Amino acid sequence: MLSLTHTASDSAEGHYGGLYPGHIPTTVVQKALLAVGSGVAALQNPYRHDLDKMAALPDGSFGREYLRFLEDNKVTPDTRADVKFVDDEELAYVMQRYREVHDLLHTILGMPTNMLGEVAVKWFEAAQTGLPMCVLGAALGPLRLKSSRLQSLFTSLGPWALQNGRQARCVLSIFYERRWDQSLEDLREELRIQPPPLLPGRTSSPRASPSPSASP
Repeated sequence: MLSLTHTASDSAEGHYGGLYPGHIPTTVVQKALLAVGSGVAALQNPYRHDLDKMAALPDGSFGREYLRFLEDNKVTPDTRADVKFVDDEELAYVMQRYREVHDLLHTILGMPTNMLGEVAVKWFEAAQTGLPMCVLGAALGPLRLKSSRLQSLFTSLGPWALQNGRQARCVLSIFYERRWDQSLEDLREELRIQPPPLLPGRTSSPRASPSPSASP
């Protein structure tokens, strides 16, 4: 006798052809290839995110410094591609949020979009999340650095990124879109992230002057 039991998840899976909208099932080998590809792609094209009106915010506010980061590095925000190859709906949400937060981390960590700055962000992310794409990006990134920048990575930036990645609050759990007017300095203190060391060619750390805080 046929069972007439039909759950909402069954209906959703049948409608979308996967576990969530846009999901594409993959094999173990395909997952491994995607992990490697994601790690490399994250190093090459890390600049996407939605922007609101931030130009009127005071210097030192998170939103204004994020906008300055985009302007100084001559990059423009964009919408990151939807997650499609993760076989768990909740994990897919986490991965999507990771992609969105990555760009904001550049501002919080005071890291530019050059290869040294990107590798430092990847070391932070690897220490905090343990995601394969972060670990692979952290491992492969130094191979593309010149010897002088490798020295900066291994003597100052790397240890700083690993220590802060381990001690910081979960950076994926913050509603950053409500924090644009909070000071960058206050946000770092809240997240337990220390100001970054000086990068080669810089004479001062990224600006982080106080401004009114926003609630979570």
